[in-house]
Amino acid sequence: MAINSFETQLSGGHHNSLGNTVAVVDEVLKDKKKLKDLYNCYQSEDEVVRLRVSSAMKRVCIAKPELLAGYLDGLLSDISQIDQASTKWTLAILFRLLDTLMSDVQRKKAIQIMKTNLLRDKDWIVQNTTAESLEYFARNDKN
Repeated sequence: MAINSFETQLSGGHHNSLGNTVAVVDEVLKDKKKLKDLYNCYQSEDEVVRLRVSSAMKRVCIAKPELLAGYLDGLLSDISQIDQASTKWTLAILFRLLDTLMSDVQRKKAIQIMKTNLLRDKDWIVQNTTAESLEYFARNDKN
């Protein structure tokens, strides 16, 4: 059963295609209240939907990072528990993009999540993206 209309829009087709991701991003950017529906699609049982949610979240964050600030705690707790490579590499990107909006506690948790993913995940995109983000955080360490 679909979580919401975004789940339906993001499902189907070849797993390497964007499907309707760009249209969903456009909807969210026009109406920020719809971001919650997009975020909730991370709970989909469909791995293709979760892949496209990650792509959409990254695109929203690039356009308007402040929209995702209220979702940081959820990204750090619930979403970081999803065992899917696309989610892990997207989190590394989102954490870097959202750095200036994070509290010190959130930043420490993000770094710990990325260190764990770097050590445990064998996906080369997860490793490379996470290493790049950890380098960013090391270079911009405020301590």
